[in-house]
Amino acid sequence: MVSVVILTKNEENDIGKCLDSLDWTNDVHVLDSGSEDRTIEIAKSYNASISYHDFQSFGKQRNYALDHLNLKYDWILFLDADEVATPEFRDEVLNAISQADHKIAGFYCCWKMMLEDRWLKHCDNFPKWQFRLLRKGRARFTDFGHGQKEGEVDGELDYIKEPYLHYSFSKGWQEWMERHNKYSTQEAKARLKNCPPFRNIFNKTSSIRNPALKSWLIRVPGWPLLRFLHAYFFNLGFLEGSPGFIYCVNMAYHEFLIYIKIRELKRNSTSQDLLPSPAPPYK
Repeated sequence: MVSVVILTKNEENDIGKCLDSLDWTNDVHVLDSGSEDRTIEIAKSYNASISYHDFQSFGKQRNYALDHLNLKYDWILFLDADEVATPEFRDEVLNAISQADHKIAGFYCCWKMMLEDRWLKHCDNFPKWQFRLLRKGRARFTDFGHGQKEGEVDGELDYIKEPYLHYSFSKGWQEWMERHNKYSTQEAKARLKNCPPFRNIFNKTSSIRNPALKSWLIRVPGWPLLRFLHAYFFNLGFLEGSPGFIYCVNMAYHEFLIYIKIRELKRNSTSQDLLPSPAPPYK
């Protein structure tokens, strides 16, 4: 069996659907960081275990769960409140962990990005892999940008190829834009200050390759526009109708925000370098 951890803050719109999809496990934990809506009330109605911890970052919050929650099983799955485990995803997870030998420390998982009940397979460059399923005591998380990736891993990582569903836009576009404005600041700092080496672009592991691609492509002149053209035309996003167009425009805008915030960080850094050194204390 699998223990499931869900990170929450004000997720009353989504948490019920997520918990509905987890009736196949009897160990579900909600790690909340200060919800002021009905999130906790709804989670309790599903008999989920509730814990509280102030949110600093996704990587730190997931590591806190590993260190402090009373997780019943050896395998731990992390989901967000706006994600849904389909029966097919459940079956592949259970099958994969039942057959995993001891060298397997965890699994990458992927999602179907859903907008207006449509799967954005082309626009979202499916599959995108995230480290979400791990064996207890064998792996940890580290932060990158607004998200997280695998940190220390004792063993090998494999893949769960059947996706779960991701409803990133369930709270409406205003909330999405506010959230991604904050995310773009975090991404700008990560891509500028923690830029991976160029050789990582050619790494076969997506969790190593993708941060490098993000950090180096943002330097290409006109990248936000190129991001739109790549997703909408080259990747056939136009086949996904209006939802595809809306998604591609907004993701290009997200890249534009990251671009201008990187410029601002660079200018502020240069301005600080040009400031005169403080005078020595008078003696």
